[in-house]
Amino acid sequence: LTTPPTSGVHGQSCLNVTYTKRSICALKGSTVDITCTYRHPSWHNVTEVSWFNKWETGVTTDLIQDPEYAGRVKYHPTTDKGSTLRITDLRESDSAEYKFRFTTTEVKWGYSFPGTTLIVTDLQVKETPGTEEGKVTLTCITTCTLTDNPTYIWYKNGQLLTNPNTQDNFLYLDQISSGDAGSYSCGVEGYENLRSPVTFFGEPKSLKNAVVGIIVVILILILCLFGFVWFR
Repeated sequence: LTTPPTSGVHGQSCLNVTYTKRSICALKGSTVDITCTYRHPSWHNVTEVSWFNKWETGVTTDLIQDPEYAGRVKYHPTTDKGSTLRITDLRESDSAEYKFRFTTTEVKWGYSFPGTTLIVTDLQVKETPGTEEGKVTLTCITTCTLTDNPTYIWYKNGQLLTNPNTQDNFLYLDQISSGDAGSYSCGVEGYENLRSPVTFFGEPKSLKNAVVGIIVVILILILCLFGFVWFR
């Protein structure tokens, strides 16, 4: 989920913060970079920069000092007037609006304008019947559309499917085919270790019918045995 850059400009004083992306959707457990550029009058000297997602009446909490982000946050200067916030090992609780703030010898700037909204999602597999009998579609779903249009990948019984019948985040299976039975999970390229929970795709009908037949035979044998014992 990506929207055009956003910025906050202060009148004629050329104070400005521009965010590369207005919204970002990222996977739980992954790493995200939130980037901005900023501008100030040439006679200002920058003394401090910070990122934050909590503020109240102008008082902000630097993410570097926030215990919830301990060891997971770094600031990287991209240019002499640019900054990147990197958050690792993303958690769903990290979903928030992030803003950049810089302090000069003359002013503090950045907290009163929109920043970049981060949404953290996990992966889930949803099973739906296909339009044809015996066909099933598995969908790798998220709570938001992942940024940068990643390539979805699928695993069967813990092994990567090398030539699956897929389209985007869909996997098409045949319930009649014994080769399609097994456990499935999904992921995205670049984060192969971040997979959805496993979902089990049913056994083929022929095997199910065989199992049912065996159970029926066993029940009949038990009834016959009881009848034989009773008449004795």
